[in-house]
Amino acid sequence: MSTSIELRRIEKRFGSFTAIHGIDLSIAPGEFTVFVGPSGCGKSTLLRMIAGLEEITGGELLIAGEPMNDVPASKRGIAMVFQSYALYPHMSVYKNLAFGLETAGFKKDAIAERVKHAADILQIGPLLDRKPKALSGGQRQRVAIGRAIVREPKIFLFDEPLSNLDAELRVQMRVELAKLHQTLGNTMIYVTHDQVEAMTMADKIVVLREGRIMQVGRPLDLYNQPANRFVAGFIGSPKMNFLPARLAENDQSGRTILLGSQAIRLDQPVGARRNEPLTFGIRPEHLQASAAEGRPGLGAARVQLVEHLGGSAVIYADTAEGEPATLLMEGQTGLRSGETIPLAFDLKDAHIFGEDGRRI
Repeated sequence: MSTSIELRRIEKRFGSFTAIHGIDLSIAPGEFTVFVGPSGCGKSTLLRMIAGLEEITGGELLIAGEPMNDVPASKRGIAMVFQSYALYPHMSVYKNLAFGLETAGFKKDAIAERVKHAADILQIGPLLDRKPKALSGGQRQRVAIGRAIVREPKIFLFDEPLSNLDAELRVQMRVELAKLHQTLGNTMIYVTHDQVEAMTMADKIVVLREGRIMQVGRPLDLYNQPANRFVAGFIGSPKMNFLPARLAENDQSGRTILLGSQAIRLDQPVGARRNEPLTFGIRPEHLQASAAEGRPGLGAARVQLVEHLGGSAVIYADTAEGEPATLLMEGQTGLRSGETIPLAFDLKDAHIFGEDGRRI
C-alpha cells in the first residue's frame, strides 16, 4: 500500500524569515526518497509540513492527488519515526506497539495480529515482554519503527532516525530499513544530513540548501553528473577536489584551461567568459599517483598525510600551487608524508564549474 506525494510551490515563513522557498517536488508511489543537506537547510521543516506538524505558509500539498493543506495530521495516512525513540518507559514492547491501536478502538485480536506482523518483520518477537530500558539503542529504534508499521500507513516519514546510534549499528539499521522498504513497498521519505545514508538507501535524493532544492535525482546520477558545485561537494566521500581554473587567453577555441601552471586541453569548448573564474573538480578516486604520457595531470604534489584504512588509503597532498588535493587509492600504499608524487586523471572524470557554481 503506497501513494504519491506532490509539492507545488511550497513555502514556509517564520515571521520575516523564509525557511522554504517555493519548492516543487513529485514523489511516486512506493518511492524511497531521501532529503539530504547540511543543518538548517530546511529538510526537517519540509518533512513536518508533509506530516501536518507544521503549517504550510504558501503553495499546495497533494497526497494521492488530494489537497492536504488543511487536513489534520491524523487524517493524512502518515506514520512518522523521529530521532528520539519516544517509547513509553513503563510499558512493555508489546504495549508500546499496541498502545496507539488501543486508543484508536481496535479490537484485541486485530491488535495482536498487527503487533505480531510488525514484530516478525523487525525480528523483535523475543523482546515483546521487555521494557525499553532493557533494550539496546538499535532494538529501541526497531520498536519505534514497529509502532509506525502497526498503523499500516500509506506513507512513512523518517526524521534522522539513526542519529543516536553508534557507527556499527547505523550501518546495520541502514540495511534493515532498505529491506523494510522492499518488504512493505510503502512510500517513504527519509531525512538525514549523512550523504552516505542518502546514497545507500534512496531511490531518489533531494539535495537541499537554505530552503531550496539544489538537485533531484537517482544517487548515481547526482554522483556522476552534479548540477552544481554544492551538490558535487556534498555527495561523495571523501569530497570532490576543487581547484581554481581559468581559460587560457592564447587559445581562441576555448578548450584549454589553466590549473596553476598546468594547461589542460578539453574535448570541447568551455561555455564561459574569457575572464570568468572557473573551478575544476575531480573526485579523489579519479586521481592517480602516476604520470602517463598523453594523460592530463595536476603536476607534482607533496604528500601531507596518509590515512591507512586497510582495503584503501586516503592521501592528502598539496599541489605545486599550494592547493589541497585528496586521493583515494585502492589497496595499501607505501607512500609517506613528505614524498612528492605526480597527479594524473582522465578527462571524462573531470568537472568544470562556472562562477555561479553551475556545472558547465
